[in-house]
Amino acid sequence: MHIETLKVFCDIIESGSVSYAASQNFVTQSAVSQQVRSLEEKYECRLLERARAGVKPTPAGQILYNSSKEIVRRFMELENRLREIGSVVAGSIRVGTVYSVGLHELPPYLTEFLRTYPQVNVHLEYLRSNKIYEDLVEGKIDLGVVAYPAKRSQIVTIAFRHDELVLVVPPDDPLAKHNKVSVSALVGQKFVGYERDIATRKASDRILRDYGVKPQYTMEFDNIETIKRAVEIGQGVAIVPLSTVEHETTRGSLKMLEFAEGTFTRPLAIIYKRGRELSPAVRKFVEVLTTAKIHSPGTRAEKGEGNNSRNEARAERADKSDRADKSEKADKSERTDKSERTDKAERAERA
Repeated sequence: MHIETLKVFCDIIESGSVSYAASQNFVTQSAVSQQVRSLEEKYECRLLERARAGVKPTPAGQILYNSSKEIVRRFMELENRLREIGSVVAGSIRVGTVYSVGLHELPPYLTEFLRTYPQVNVHLEYLRSNKIYEDLVEGKIDLGVVAYPAKRSQIVTIAFRHDELVLVVPPDDPLAKHNKVSVSALVGQKFVGYERDIATRKASDRILRDYGVKPQYTMEFDNIETIKRAVEIGQGVAIVPLSTVEHETTRGSLKMLEFAEGTFTRPLAIIYKRGRELSPAVRKFVEVLTTAKIHSPGTRAEKGEGNNSRNEARAERADKSDRADKSEKADKSERTDKSERTDKAERAERA
């Protein structure tokens, strides 16, 4: 019996899913099923049974899991130590994050990491924040990247970046004529937002309440992409991280407004289970996240290195707006000049 087979079996029990275990171990579902059958034939008993929520262990399967998870943990620690001695960064990393971070913050860091450490497989999972904490404690993932990190005794937190929060509106909304908006001016507006148990929603509501605004939500979603689509079709306005709407504001499907009161930010953090020995691959991934000089639109690094980039981005937007105004004035001047020449020509003909 191979250690890898026990690891696959443990992944099935912890996730309740054969397909999940297959993806975690980079094998096919049929290969996973075959490994389970080999265990059942070896011990001459059923180890798994079907349930409404997937698969669960039989009494015999639970006994095997309870003993196997410690064997697998010690084996993984042994592999990590040997790789560290040999200066080889390899293996796999399981990272849990929310959609807005995984889709709009992490990609350049993942590219940089995989370019530097091509022998590492990074498995990125999109989860709700509370599930990320649960999976860390249970050992189902190695790292989490979350917004508004919660203080928990079992979790270690490393500051990552800060998102700038902005208001987005449909391009035909009356507010779209402005580049800035006062929070207090949003009284009576209809909002599209995250579901109320999500940390970013709680923070947005707190900002609005602080300025006397009681938001009226027409729609609530659990991910940023659906929120943006709802705003685009006129279901309301939304407070979102700037980095998540760069594409839509560039193509003109959304208009972004900064807040007149100043900059509101959303803290992002890397989290992992306290007391867990991090593999060389995980440590290197954390190193890339915290030290790589990567500009991500609408964010700034924890120590402020990104302030210049953010100011440059604002200056660029202001410059584009200024060029557009000058172009419009030039067009008006040209049309006026043509009109005057036409009038002179008509008077000359009548004379």
